[in-house]
Parts: sequence; structure tokens; C-alpha cells
Amino acid sequence: MLQHQFKIGDKAVYPAHGVGVITGIESKEIAGTKRNFYILRILENGMKIMIPTDNVEQVGLREIMSEEQVGEVYDILKERDVPVDKQTWNRRYREYNEKIKTGSPYEIAEVLRDLYLLKFDKDLSFGERKMLDTARSLLIKELSLAKGTDEESVEEEIRNIFNA
Repeated sequence: MLQHQFKIGDKAVYPAHGVGVITGIESKEIAGTKRNFYILRILENGMKIMIPTDNVEQVGLREIMSEEQVGEVYDILKERDVPVDKQTWNRRYREYNEKIKTGSPYEIAEVLRDLYLLKFDKDLSFGERKMLDTARSLLIKELSLAKGTDEESVEEEIRNIFNA
């Protein structure tokens, strides 16, 4: 697979941290080897992350989702014919955490949908509520950029999908 080359000013998604902007490309010598790094500033919290340019695939840094992917994400959110998870909350939490760490908008959409649907059945644990917020925030930020609209509109659409 061809590695994507990011430029300064490009927006990119870093798994579990969300959308960031490439603010620089720097060379550093580490253990006698010169390597290039993308400097990524996460939009949500300003955190700076250095990602080796030759390691982009392994860490999962990717472009913002395409318009086609936006539609697929909304389809996942609207899906209602999903089995209700009967696992213990901590096993579910671990599984959802793994999905969020992949950085895949589809996996994150599944977590958001499943937790929203679960919330209608019973009270979520503190960890599950936090995870619901994380999934919602990661998805809203990326969807708003992919659609070229504001986060409030996307949040409203998601609320409407779940009648929440």
C-alpha cells in the first residue's frame, strides 16, 4: 500500500486522539539514524505528537474520511438490527476500547451506536459513558471536517438519529 505523504497544513486522523493538523516536518537524529517526523497538533486539546514519516501506516495516521465514507458511517449509526451485547460491562469496555484505538471511523461509529442503544436499555457505567463521549467527540470532529460543516450540525444529526 502506498504511504500517504502529508504536507504542512494537512488535516489527519491519529487513532484514539482524533483529528490533528500537520504543523511541521522535522528531521531528527535518533540513535545515529536520521529520521523525518510529522509534527501533528491534535485539534481537540493542542497535544503535539511526533510521528516518523516512515511509520505512518503502523501508527494508523490517515486522511480525513471521504464523502463516500461519511455516508457509510451514517449507515452504521442508523443500523438498528444489531444484537444487544450481553457481555459484562468490563469485557464490553475492553472491546470498545480496542475499536476506538483502531482509529477506523466505522469501528468508532459502531461503538457510538452500540452504546447509544445500550443506554436506552439500562444505565451505562461511568467508563461506558466516558467512552460514549469519546466516540461521539472523535466522530463529530471528523464528520464535520469531512462534510465541511460545523460540529453543532453534526451533533444535531447524531442526536436525531438516536432521538436523544
